[in-house]
Amino acid sequence: MLIHEYLPAINRLPIDKSLTKNDLLINSLQIGAENDLAMYYAPHNEYVNKQAIITIVGITPGWLQMKTAYEDFLSYEQMSLMKKLKLTKESASFIGSMRVNLISMLNEIGLQTVLGLNSISDLFADKRNLLHTTSLLKYPVFYKNRNYTGHNPSMQHSKLLHPYLYAVFPEELQQLPDSCLIIPLGKKVEEIIRELGTANIIKQPFLSGFPHPSGANGHRLKQLAQEKARLMEQLACWSDNLAK
Repeated sequence: MLIHEYLPAINRLPIDKSLTKNDLLINSLQIGAENDLAMYYAPHNEYVNKQAIITIVGITPGWLQMKTAYEDFLSYEQMSLMKKLKLTKESASFIGSMRVNLISMLNEIGLQTVLGLNSISDLFADKRNLLHTTSLLKYPVFYKNRNYTGHNPSMQHSKLLHPYLYAVFPEELQQLPDSCLIIPLGKKVEEIIRELGTANIIKQPFLSGFPHPSGANGHRLKQLAQEKARLMEQLACWSDNLAK
């Protein structure tokens, strides 16, 4: 974990105001940079739920997740560091419209039924013990100070990002049960996970064809409708294997 390296800078952040990019996209919180790309530390992806049976994987935390993570981390007082990291993970992961869309789309393909839940919203509430959330790029990456989408420049060809895809991310997944179902958000994430699985670097099964739930993906509902039957078949297969 990198938290100890960045705690001095975190402890200097203001706690009486809404944090801005001027507060957080600063040298003392920067992990590395390459041309117009920059990666910054954020505390919400440090905690790993090693008992999870579902893992949702995005490309990289966005600005809203980063901002929420810092504000919540700073608000948790009189707690152990690991408790603060756990609570920060729970509050910040896929926060905002992304989480709303994600819950709706996973309900649509029946994941809540497979898990015996009323709604996937339970995974982000009292059934959080079943869920792990993470990203291919564990820490927030920005391109020209905007959320990085994973495409331009390419993740695979970036000297800054490549180690996070092929070393840091696999090491995190290796802490999870082999039966844990990975849900990649979008084609780019699925592409990397498929590559790692083919190379036998990661063991877990993963869903194929789940669209990215971002509001920027205006075709997500159409894509979901097209893939729904196949996604449901994959869930049923995973559930059957889990029961054996």
